Amino acid sequence: MADFRSLSAGVAFSVAAACVATTPALADWQPRKPVEFIIMAGTGGGADQIARLMQGLIEKKDLSAMPFIPINKPGGSGAEALRYIKDKAGDDHTLLVTLNSFYTTPLVQEGLGVDISEFTPIARMAIDTFLLWVPADSEISDFETWGSQVAKMNKDWTVGGTGTGQEDSILFAMLEAEFNADVTYIPFPGGGDVAKSLVGKHIMTTVNNPAEQMEFFRAGQSKPLVQFTDERMEAFPDVPTAKEAGHDLVYYMQRSVNGPPGMSPEAQAWYTALFEELFNSQEWQDFCKSDGLTCDEFAGGADLGEFHKQQLERHKALIAKVGAGAIAGE
Repeated sequence: MADFRSLSAGVAFSVAAACVATTPALADWQPRKPVEFIIMAGTGGGADQIARLMQGLIEKKDLSAMPFIPINKPGGSGAEALRYIKDKAGDDHTLLVTLNSFYTTPLVQEGLGVDISEFTPIARMAIDTFLLWVPADSEISDFETWGSQVAKMNKDWTVGGTGTGQEDSILFAMLEAEFNADVTYIPFPGGGDVAKSLVGKHIMTTVNNPAEQMEFFRAGQSKPLVQFTDERMEAFPDVPTAKEAGHDLVYYMQRSVNGPPGMSPEAQAWYTALFEELFNSQEWQDFCKSDGLTCDEFAGGADLGEFHKQQLERHKALIAKVGAGAIAGE
């Protein structure tokens, strides 16, 4: 996972220096009205769960005099949320909770008119992961068997993911290329709907993030076959990685908070300090550990902006490799 971690070198120093340098501004600026906490995905998914956990902890710890109001805008694979934030340029009271569709949706939907480099980077709160899930009573028990079966059934094998042209469809496009298969991809508004559809056996496979399937996994209703990480996660010590199974398939997802274009430096500094405190809290670190997220490095401000820049280029390369049509479900 070096591509994520290397970008955070020196973050601790730079964030600390920024906080010291902006102490007077932090004392002068704070939200004067409720903060719109926009989620670019539907209810019940990983982004939604994470946003609502952050909102609850901000309230519990009294980190803001004004409330953060979670608002889901999943339309168009997050395009609705991206346009909303772009059109809020200069607004110090609107934030966006992102996932990798932050990169992919503007790339696939060229007419959207969104340039994420214009957005205000606030805080990277976690690096999330993906696993390959099937119903618990599935006869398939390993990754190779899954790949062979999918290659035989092709379009008769139904899979589900959040939206089209974003992270779930990218990962399934990678899997199709790996096993020379052509599955039927069904888009859902959010990861929660995807997870429920798997255990309800309306679809055969998902690549849900751990938080999205954890409830069903603990209840014995779903099982992971493989994880798309460099190393086995502590939360899933008995689940092999794709690399262990002989397939070089590694894919992560960032969970970050960003502001509209033109947010004031004072507001950016205030929000970055708030989310860094939240990141370092025991509650947040415990959540990351239990739900398979990596939360060992905080990135804010310019460091997060550089991270976004490099991840945007990485996703351009991924889309070029598998084809925009493949991840758009065409």
